[in-house]
Amino acid sequence: MKATINIIRVIVGVLFIFSGLVKANDPHGLSYKMQEFFEIWHMSRFNDWSLLLSVLMNAFEIIAGFALLLGWRIKLVSWLLLLLIVFFTFLTGYTYITGKPKNCGCFGDCLLITSKTSFLKDVALTLLISLLLLFRQYIKPLFSKRTSIVAMLLVAILSFGMQWYALSYLPFVDCLPFKKGANIPEKMKMPADAIPDSTVITFVYEKAGQKVEFTADNFPTDFSADAYKFISRYDKVVREGKNNEPPVKGFSLSGITNQDSTQFVLEQPYTILVFCENFSTPFAAWKTDFEKIYTAAKEKNIPVCAITSSMDESVKNFSGYPGVQVFKCDYTAIRTAARVNPTVYLLTKGTILDKYGYRQFSRIIPAIAAIPVQEKSTVTRQVDPVQQADSIITPKTDSLQNN
Repeated sequence: MKATINIIRVIVGVLFIFSGLVKANDPHGLSYKMQEFFEIWHMSRFNDWSLLLSVLMNAFEIIAGFALLLGWRIKLVSWLLLLLIVFFTFLTGYTYITGKPKNCGCFGDCLLITSKTSFLKDVALTLLISLLLLFRQYIKPLFSKRTSIVAMLLVAILSFGMQWYALSYLPFVDCLPFKKGANIPEKMKMPADAIPDSTVITFVYEKAGQKVEFTADNFPTDFSADAYKFISRYDKVVREGKNNEPPVKGFSLSGITNQDSTQFVLEQPYTILVFCENFSTPFAAWKTDFEKIYTAAKEKNIPVCAITSSMDESVKNFSGYPGVQVFKCDYTAIRTAARVNPTVYLLTKGTILDKYGYRQFSRIIPAIAAIPVQEKSTVTRQVDPVQQADSIITPKTDSLQNN
């Protein structure tokens, strides 16, 4: 029994460490997933706390996993893990039963698993942790008390430090569709192996004061216009498809006139995109580095575009930089593209060459300097050739200032 319990201890510990590390690589990912649950449960007032909860939860998974491996404070750790896994089981069970949200985010964006697999995993972990708690007498500390405390302090520093880096710069491992080398237009397309949902038209009628539903295959034999009153019809999913959503969703750029300029922007030979969802990070904190990027891009005739969900603030802050075009975009797409607010991209015909969070803005300048000087037509031919292309083109509406 002792050997079995210690094998379980290692398995559970490694799983929690792995789960925590994967999510600690991108704390915003779990934070946004929490907000999805809050929206579903009409608890959006807790959205402001989601990032803090995400950081604490990720750190706890890593710390508790190592505590299990070291055999440190096993009674306390086992109880805390049991409470946590019961909570996780409720969440994954809810997702599995209701389909909302589609993915629980158990292993972040780097390892997507189905809601059913997540739920079964958590049920199994609940049983294993219960066994650890019941037979904890077989688990002995690997090191002395002092050594264990030092080790746990180092693990805690690592777990919080890793998340600080990801939040300050960008995730160590980019598992999102906007990673370096990705072509945004291609990511906006439906996957080649997509299998669409199978649906059937369902009719809703009223008969004798009661609602009845049926499809064309089981039409009632006593149907008549007098007996049945039509209410509505809808498409019912009878078999869910697979891989039937494009990796990049909601990436649509438009200016003040709301005309779609996405394709025009992504077709440019080279483009600088500054993703700035809002100005929670004050413009003054990254203004100096942005000006360096702006100057370097201007010397190469490379257009600079600001992508935001706070249009008025962006227009105000970028008004002093002639030629910078401001586009609004769905905040969810911006959050997917920019885990650090703001983030700068260097694109070539929609392909991401480089990207950095605002603390490392200056690191993109050498890549800009290596680009040959572009023809001025890519920047200044904004008025003539494509009047309909909205903010990139029309200086009197969406362009901040006309060169």
